[in-house]
Amino acid sequence: MHKMPPLGYLLISLLIGCHQPAPLGFLPSTQWPTVGNDRGNMRYSPLTQINRDNVQRLEVAWTYSAGELENNRPKHIECTPIVVDGVLYLTTAYLKVVALDAATGEELWRFDPMPTKPPGVPLASGGVNRGCAYWSDNKPNGERRIIHGTADGRLFSLDARTGRLDPAFGDNGVLDLRAGLIAEHGDLSRVQYGPTSAVGIVGDRIVLGVSNGERAGKAAPGDIRCFDVRTGEEVWRFRTIPRGGEFGADTWPQGENERQRGGANAWSGVSIDPVRRWVFVALGSASWDFHGGDRHGDNLYANCVLAIDAHTGERVWHFQTLRHDLWDHDLPAYPNLVTVTHNGEQIDAVAQVTKTGYCFLLDRKTGEPLFEVKDVPVPASDTPGELASTTQPIPTAPPAFAMTLVTKDDLATRTPEIAQWALEQFTSARSRDYEPPSTTPFFITPGTLGGANWSGASFDPETGLLFVNSNNLPNRMRLVKNDNPRHASPYRIDGYTRFVAPDGYPAIKPPWGRLTALDLNKGTIAWQVTLGHFKEMEQHGLMHTGTMSLGGTIVTAGGLVFVGGTADEMFRAFDKSTGELLWEQKLPAGGYATPCTYEADGRQYVVIAAAGGGKVGTQAGDQFVAFALPAEADE
Repeated sequence: MHKMPPLGYLLISLLIGCHQPAPLGFLPSTQWPTVGNDRGNMRYSPLTQINRDNVQRLEVAWTYSAGELENNRPKHIECTPIVVDGVLYLTTAYLKVVALDAATGEELWRFDPMPTKPPGVPLASGGVNRGCAYWSDNKPNGERRIIHGTADGRLFSLDARTGRLDPAFGDNGVLDLRAGLIAEHGDLSRVQYGPTSAVGIVGDRIVLGVSNGERAGKAAPGDIRCFDVRTGEEVWRFRTIPRGGEFGADTWPQGENERQRGGANAWSGVSIDPVRRWVFVALGSASWDFHGGDRHGDNLYANCVLAIDAHTGERVWHFQTLRHDLWDHDLPAYPNLVTVTHNGEQIDAVAQVTKTGYCFLLDRKTGEPLFEVKDVPVPASDTPGELASTTQPIPTAPPAFAMTLVTKDDLATRTPEIAQWALEQFTSARSRDYEPPSTTPFFITPGTLGGANWSGASFDPETGLLFVNSNNLPNRMRLVKNDNPRHASPYRIDGYTRFVAPDGYPAIKPPWGRLTALDLNKGTIAWQVTLGHFKEMEQHGLMHTGTMSLGGTIVTAGGLVFVGGTADEMFRAFDKSTGELLWEQKLPAGGYATPCTYEADGRQYVVIAAAGGGKVGTQAGDQFVAFALPAEADE
């Protein structure tokens, strides 16, 4: 349990200079061996072949179609491919794993888990999947495995060379994750449970979080679980809702042990510090999202950044970013493990972006904030039985990167009719910071899609800048008394209603989406630009609107930030130092995923899934698109 020595960043500098492949551990690689490149999820590449000077020459090098588009159904792909030894591994909208030649896009093998899916078992979060993981025994010609978790509650171990199941793992290559919970939680075959993000690999262990039920009523637990990578045997389990006698149990009502409560889950994935052998996760809210009358207290470990010892499964530290969540403001993305310069000292840190529009920067060793976090008084609840937290933690730095409160001055005025409609909707609802849900209409700002969302952030170790795309789209909602005595909660909501005007666009003034560079060394905003554009808004004089974005950033030593995710279906590159837009390309469908970049046969590629659909609701597709410089421009 020691801090990574300063030599670590010297090694990163040397790596950037020589462009040699890094080991599959902490340092960034010229490949892309995990969804975040390094295991700490900086999403940084040391490659420079594509750079500020030539990025405008990027062209499509190859495309791969998953062949799953059925009647233009908006089945989206959120996968970030991984690349190891010249092979690109991706997951499709229907949970297949595909291996491609990373230089050509030629399919090498394909594995389909769905023919063996147990009948009647639901898919968590609609069956989304954000990628797979790679493990090796690091021996020449040794074992190579792809570990693939599916939203139906199964974990697969595949031979990375052939795509065949590993007979030594679980039951002939398949581990039923629900089976290990039956003794404690009973039959869970009809509730949502399963990984929707790539698992973490630490040594010879698999660590995973899951998506589970987040509504009122019976749900599977959101526990963090660890398995042996060779056998599938469970090594440890960390309860994210502690039991009596465990640390944090006093933040829940008595008798919480007997409940089968959902949420409090690391649905966004895990980050690994392989030096300390610690696991870092970001947990979602406890169910039910909008009423906590049956869960009085702060509700640890919901809405916490949590450090766990990978040897023992024991808590090292935690930091709660939101107490007694009533707004569905899960921590939406895995923590970024970074090193910053703070008060003249290099400090290993954890950067956590949030749906609430803030970034918490924590000492990786202790969990203590590097910039002061203040407990700010917030409104009380008028809902019978509810006890909202009296204060919420707000970091003093960096500043919020997204809208945190909607006011009268923020309302759209693009036409007189929309201005009048927006004003009527606003004045008939409540809008304060951390406004508790009520039977009176209320605003949630940022909305339930953030601020930041699952697309998270990327970090540049050269400059100390953290890049995060965010949404400015409040929700206007209302609690409704539930008269059904059999319902698990006395209240329901009248819908996840976004504050959208009758013309289908946000009922607030732009920008509706942003890309922000946070200087983590200084605790400031280095730059901020709109991200995306609705061209049809130009008739109202709105030239830089921004759009909702669901798909993250990566950053390179070539001086570039790549990001898709926007509703205008564009893929863009920005100057990482200034935020200047340097290149954009229309995709065949929306790129609602985080890209990757890697070197294959001496050429740098940038790959993004272009499948559209999903919560953005644009046309569907099923492609992965690879961009590179023209062959004659590679030198």
